[in-house]
Amino acid sequence: MVEQEPSGKPESGSSKNRLALISARHEDEGQPILRLPDWAKRSVLNTEENRNTRLILKEQRLNTICESGRCPNKGECWSKGTATFMLMGALCTRTCRFCAVNKGVPEPLSEDEPARIAEAARQMGLRHVVLTSVNRDDLPDQGANHFARTITALKEAIPNVAVEVLTPDFQGRRDALEIVLAAKPVVYNHNIETVPRLYKRVRPGSKYDRSLNILAMAHEIDRDIPTKSGLMLGVGETNEEVREVMRDMRAHNIEFLTLGQYLRPTRDQLPVKRYVEPAEFEELGAYGWEIGFKMVHSGPLVRSSYHAEEMAPQTWV
Repeated sequence: MVEQEPSGKPESGSSKNRLALISARHEDEGQPILRLPDWAKRSVLNTEENRNTRLILKEQRLNTICESGRCPNKGECWSKGTATFMLMGALCTRTCRFCAVNKGVPEPLSEDEPARIAEAARQMGLRHVVLTSVNRDDLPDQGANHFARTITALKEAIPNVAVEVLTPDFQGRRDALEIVLAAKPVVYNHNIETVPRLYKRVRPGSKYDRSLNILAMAHEIDRDIPTKSGLMLGVGETNEEVREVMRDMRAHNIEFLTLGQYLRPTRDQLPVKRYVEPAEFEELGAYGWEIGFKMVHSGPLVRSSYHAEEMAPQTWV
């Protein structure tokens, strides 16, 4: 399964994205807002550990996907002193419709950000650190060197730290991917997010086959680094489409899988089309094990970085 390019004269990327957004928002008008089921709710945890994590992040002037992405697991993770650091600013160059991260023209990179992240992780006592980022299509290397510098800074600050990366697609560039993998993260993650039929609506500016191929490239470059990807359910896909994507993932040597329920961060993002029952998550997770994934996390509140340390190589080799 690969995404087909439209026939005729191609439009510019920005024009295509704007048209996709206008079309999608028009389609969303009048759709009823679904009630959040009890099994998709999380309580807010206001613990001392949570407050300390917030203070450290504020002192080091750091962004996290926990806050920018309005993750429902933020309270639990922060109460345990864990966080997923978001590199390279708070503005993204792409317009994905499921994501609450602000879009716009990013500022220049902060050269001391790797050191600030390493210090925050040291103060928080982390042993497994997850790094993600906004898309930086404005940078010549797509931000790959900044990822590598941050991995190096963490390893210098914390002996035996495990660093997992969740990267953008780097526009499919192998040279950018090689830079990141040369720094030796313990897991390489890039999320497919949804089924190919919905890409133009959900992920304008991204391509299904490009995301699959960047993960296949990672496996080629360094087979000692497991590859990982995830899907969010409830944006209009069918379960059979999800199974087809899972088969595509295995055909591209993706080893770890996460499946979770899409939750609308604000009214500016896509509405939820359907809340997928926990039993369906169990069935899809079982299918993932059946077709050969080495690790599968499947459930309504699963996110790509949630309990990420459980998928680290030291826990399954």
